[in-house]
Amino acid sequence: MQDVEVYFQLRGGSMARLLGMDTGSVRAVDGISLDLRKGEVLGLVGESGSGKTTLGRALLGLVAATGGEIRYAGQDITKLSTRHLRRLRGDLQMVFQDPSAALNPSMTIETAVGHPLKIHGLASGEELHRRVADALERVGLSPPERFMFKYPGDLSGGQKQRAVLARAVILDPVLLVADEPVSMLDMSVRAKILQLMLDLKRDLDLTYVYITHDLASAKFFCDRVAIMYLGRVVEVGRTEEIFADPKHPYTRSLLKAIPEPDPEKALPRDLPRGEIPDAASPPLGCAFHPRCPEAFDMCGWERRDLRALIEAHWTRHEALDFETERGTIANLDDLDEPSHEAVVAAGRSSSPVDVEDLLHRIREEDADEPLWRGVEDMTLTDGGVRVRFHDGADPRLRPAGGVEVACHLYPEVEPAAGEGPAS
Repeated sequence: MQDVEVYFQLRGGSMARLLGMDTGSVRAVDGISLDLRKGEVLGLVGESGSGKTTLGRALLGLVAATGGEIRYAGQDITKLSTRHLRRLRGDLQMVFQDPSAALNPSMTIETAVGHPLKIHGLASGEELHRRVADALERVGLSPPERFMFKYPGDLSGGQKQRAVLARAVILDPVLLVADEPVSMLDMSVRAKILQLMLDLKRDLDLTYVYITHDLASAKFFCDRVAIMYLGRVVEVGRTEEIFADPKHPYTRSLLKAIPEPDPEKALPRDLPRGEIPDAASPPLGCAFHPRCPEAFDMCGWERRDLRALIEAHWTRHEALDFETERGTIANLDDLDEPSHEAVVAAGRSSSPVDVEDLLHRIREEDADEPLWRGVEDMTLTDGGVRVRFHDGADPRLRPAGGVEVACHLYPEVEPAAGEGPAS
């Protein structure tokens, strides 16, 4: 994968579409570059909305990439027609999250598992029956005759997922993208399904992309892990290295959020604040900076962060104080656009000095708030206070202690005199 992008165009209003106006797009996958090595298990880990499922689907051509390259067997699959892509379907398979939704309830297990063979014209009749029986036997649905003529509704959740795996491997694939394959299953079944997948990997020489939000299963199952946030990979490396010494603040936060059965252990207080931002209008600079407990001046602070801080300040005060302070500032909607400069306009009955005093009070209330580290200067204007933030670059993956991490805490090392650029 090289600079892979998957953007979804926003519909907008009918008038905007009629006039051909740009309605913006959701950056589900935003410039990801990764290598997938034969025979490995690569985990894509992140919160809901991080883009991991969209990336997995793009790898198989189930979602069209809008930029970059995805190369397999010397071909860029983003450029292939539907007809040419279909020829690769046998090599590239997917296991979906919900086995109940993945199996047609009106098909018997034999029909569902053997369907790929019929679609590709690879088997029929007795040969199809034999190959379905072999696939069911391989995934532990044994004896196969007991399951072939049942319907999905007759099976337990674990048995359904085994049937889905049988259908995925019946074409002898090279790559299997598994999207949360155990998240819908009972805890008692999850480890068995993951062990089955490892057995299939060994027996069939499979390569896996394992999509999950469950760090515990990723630690058990994956050779390498790529941590995703808002359409980007923020850290990637061998599983044991990431779990032993996570570099990115987001990775550290994910690991701290894993519950431990220890009543004496206090809950961590430096977990990310707020929700994952809108992928249609991501933050400037580092996308994680509004939630990061370690953010500093160069992380990309902007006017939308200032609005969020002012509103958070008001939620901590009584209604009377809020009404008084709210009149100090004019419409906060002016702070909704991304920019490293903000003008906080004074209200009708207030002066720029009143606005400056309010901002100083907010700062004194929480002097450790990371946003203030990014303020370059605050100056009075005719109508309010201009706040300028340091320009924040968008961090890219770079080597750091055995992994690659996209974070300004790990600046790029300049090559020594006479040396070429780092590879």
